[in-house]
This record gives sequence, C-alpha cells and structure tokens, in this order.
Amino acid sequence: MRDLSFFPGVYTEEYDPAFAHCNVTMWNPLGNGLSYEEYDFPIFSMKDDNDTQIIRQCYLDHNRAVNGSTPQYPLCAMQLYSHMSAVTDTATCMRRNDINFSISPEMVCDPLGDYNVWASTRPINNTAKGHKMFESVVIAAARLDSRSFFFDIAPGAESGVSGFVTLLAAAQALRNATQEAQPNRTILYTFFQGETFDYIGSSRMVYDMQSNQFAVDLDNVHSVLEIGQVGLRADSKLWLHSDPVSMKNSSVNNEVRKLIVNLQTASRGLNVSVEEPGFSQPLPPSSFQRFLRARPIPGVVIEDHQSAFTNRFYESMYDNAEYLNVSYPTNMTPEEQLEFVTETAKVLIVSLNFLLSRSVLFSLCKVTRMLYGFLVRTNNSWFQQLIPSDLASHLGKLGHTFLKISEPTLLVQYLLANLTGSTPNITQDNCQNQREDEEDKESKHFYYYMWVQGAAPPNSTQREGYCVRSTVRLSKALSPAFDLRDYTSTNFSTWTESRWKSIKGRIFLVASHDLEMLTLGVGVGVLITSLILTYVISSKADMLFSAGREPANATY
Repeated sequence: MRDLSFFPGVYTEEYDPAFAHCNVTMWNPLGNGLSYEEYDFPIFSMKDDNDTQIIRQCYLDHNRAVNGSTPQYPLCAMQLYSHMSAVTDTATCMRRNDINFSISPEMVCDPLGDYNVWASTRPINNTAKGHKMFESVVIAAARLDSRSFFFDIAPGAESGVSGFVTLLAAAQALRNATQEAQPNRTILYTFFQGETFDYIGSSRMVYDMQSNQFAVDLDNVHSVLEIGQVGLRADSKLWLHSDPVSMKNSSVNNEVRKLIVNLQTASRGLNVSVEEPGFSQPLPPSSFQRFLRARPIPGVVIEDHQSAFTNRFYESMYDNAEYLNVSYPTNMTPEEQLEFVTETAKVLIVSLNFLLSRSVLFSLCKVTRMLYGFLVRTNNSWFQQLIPSDLASHLGKLGHTFLKISEPTLLVQYLLANLTGSTPNITQDNCQNQREDEEDKESKHFYYYMWVQGAAPPNSTQREGYCVRSTVRLSKALSPAFDLRDYTSTNFSTWTESRWKSIKGRIFLVASHDLEMLTLGVGVGVLITSLILTYVISSKADMLFSAGREPANATY
C-alpha cells in the first residue's frame, strides 16, 4: 500500500504549484509503501488450505520440540523456487529485450498492459477515427483493476469492484431509456485497465484521442463523470470531488456547478446525501486526472470519502468480499448465494438510484449477481450464460489470460454487451462473421456481434446460444511510452513485469549436520580410493591385461 497522492497524475509544478506535492490531502494515510519496496528475496503467499495443512503437519511431526527437548533428525524442510528474468529497471530491461539476437529470443520482461472496455449509447463508426462525429460526449468512467503485494491476489472489492459494478448496473438501467429517446449527449461508458500503475488505461485513451486513433476526438468530450469507491459509505454520504484548478476557467466552473446541482437534486428523497468536500483540495486518485492533463474538462469524481480513504485496505489483499460485507448465510448452495441480496448490493443500488434519478430496483438482482461473480465465484451459472463456449472452460482459473486480455476485462466486455445490447435473430455463422445479412456489410463498423452460450431450458442440458449485438469495443490499455520507446518517460507509465519460470516449492526431510558430514566424508573417501585404483590399474595395464602372442608361423 502507498499514499497514491504521489502518483504522477495532473498535479505537477506546471499545472499548479500549490497542489504539486498534494500537501493538502493525504488520501491514504494508512499506506506504508510496502508494495514499492525492493526485496532481495522472494516472498510467497499460500491460500490453499490443503497445502498449508501439509506444511503445518510436516512441522508438527518432525520439527516441534516436545517438553523442551531438541527435535530429533530428520527434520522437515521446504525449498521454494521463484526465478525472475528481469533486472534493474524498465529502461535496462527493455534494452536487453532489443539486443537479443538469437533465433528464439528470450524476453526478460513485458510492459504492463491489457484492454479498456468501452461502449456508447449511440452507435459510432469505429473505423472513422479522428473525426468529430457528433456534438459532444459525456464519459462515464470506472476503473477495472486493483493490486496488492502478492501476484493474482488483488480482489479490489472496494477500490475497484464497487465502482465498475455500479457503472455496469447504471448502463443496463439506462438501456431502454436511451434506445427510446437518444439524450442530447452521447454517453460513453469506459472501463479503464491499469489505473493503479500510473493510469495506464486512461492515459492511453487520451493519447489515442489526441492522435486521431480513437473513434471519438478529445474535443468531443463535454464532461467526465467517474465512479470511484462507493461501497463503504459512512453515514450514507457520497462526496462529489472536482478539480479546483480547472474550475478557475469560468466555462468549466459553470458546467461543473450544473453537474453538481443535478446530482444533488437527484439525491433528494433517497437514503443518501450528496455533498461537496467544502474546502479546496485536489482530486483523489482518478482516471479523470489524465483527461485534465490534456485540457480543462468539466468533471466530477464520486467517492465514499471526503478526504482520507474510508477503505482501510486500499490496494491490499484484504480488500475483499468479506471487507465489503458481501457475505451469505451458512449452508447456502452456490446457486442460492448467486441470487441472495446482500447488504452491499442494497448500498450500491442506492448509489444507482441517485445517479439515474429514478427507481431501478429491477437492477438489484443484477448487482447481486455481479458482486457474487467478481468477488466470490467467477465460475457461476449466470456468467456461463453470457460468454462464448470456448471461454467457458477457462472461467475462474486463477491468473488465466487470453491473448494478454485478463479475465476481468473479458467478463466486463461480455457483461456490458449483454446488459446494453440487443439480440438479433441471426445464425451463429453470421454472428461470428460480424454481419446480420449479406447486404448489411457496414453494421460491423457500428456494432460488435458476439455469440454466447445462453441458458439451458428446463429438463435439458443443451444450451440455447444466441447472438448479442452491442456497441461494446476493446481498446488497448498499453502505455504510450512503449510505442514511443521512451522508457524513462515522466509523462506516461513505464511499468513492466518480469518474465518468470514456474513458481513452485517442495517439502522434504533433511538429515542432521553430522550425518551430512559423514555422508560427505564417505563420498570423498570413495572418490579418492577410486582415483588411486584407477591410476594403479592404468599404470599396470600392460602387465594386467597383456596376453601371450602366438607365433606367426603357427599351424593347426
């Protein structure tokens, strides 16, 4: 954990010296920077109860002293393997990647990267990049990723899941309303990956917008509404954070004030109060900061804290379902847990009501299922229905990635498509070939088609698949620093991860030191004796191995 106010967001000396070092607000006062320290030895975490019980039992059987006596050999020992290829820093590591001239080069590290997920309420031609295609866009954003000290143990229940589940439910709740009557401004739902590593996803999207490589120009962005940590509200309060520097611009200030007034009006009559911090402070760690680095844009970040984080386990392995109070009565089956409405689901629904200014109680079951799927059991019956068959067998496997696309990214992609898309009556072939019929060859530029498994009818095991048509797309979440080959960049993230070999360990019994020395001595004695015998036999070989030679004129 670390106080992320030191992350390179928008608050630099050039942007505003007063907030350059974020002396006003300590967002994560409990953070101690543990994840950013360098350790010269591997540290392992084991979460399988069976494995830990084996280790414990081995210790109890062989290593535990009884009545103060010294344990007798053999003793239980454990050997751990964790080979990492990368060294020093990103610049050195990437340079070593480049100078490997072997036929099958061995890479030593890789840039951290994934994919952002985005969708729009109005179809956008994804191939027409770098054009102002409509008046303005409102970006509704949330982050997808989290981190912790140990690899693949970063549940991010409060820091990430609470925000993107709320945004997913909001997108589903607005689906019918936006299809019946398009709003004045197109809503662009965006889910950013890599935000905990210096805003990889958001910085890449802004970079692509500025480089005419994205379907929307940065000039099209009217405002940003970001949902942050909203799962642990104290006294049923949500806080609206805005940027005091950009609001010095009168037009930005007016738009922000309108947005805040609308949000506060929407909260009336609900079991939640919406307030501003009441004093000048920078934005909390948020994707919105990367948009402000490009140009002044009106925006608000919704959080459950006024200043210091409510989340006591920010970027920790303990920011999990239990901490977010996603719990279930005992003796429940997985299917019963999937449908059980938790208190946290009710909390997020209040946030959803406030965001939409309407009753969306019909989304409660969706929020319940999403919390269960992302925090408790990924491989559940509902998620199985919403994904293709070729991904179903991998669902829930720890650390599994698909062509550098992480499992959470894919799940959010398919969830967003199912929650906001439609189901055209077309064949599986046409669906997978991105077309509705032979004459409609342009639809694939505006929509993305995906064939999912679907559910099995009652008394049947055969699933009934269907096609989903949506505006959901993926875009690269890879830092521009690696495209620019600027590995010491101070503007973009330069995080890399090492290549590694299989991480494993083994348990065995080790003999006493005296027995080891005796074994070594006997081995050395055998070696010396064998060398002497070999020398003697070799020097006397003519005598030892000679045979009488028969005369040349011998006859028989």
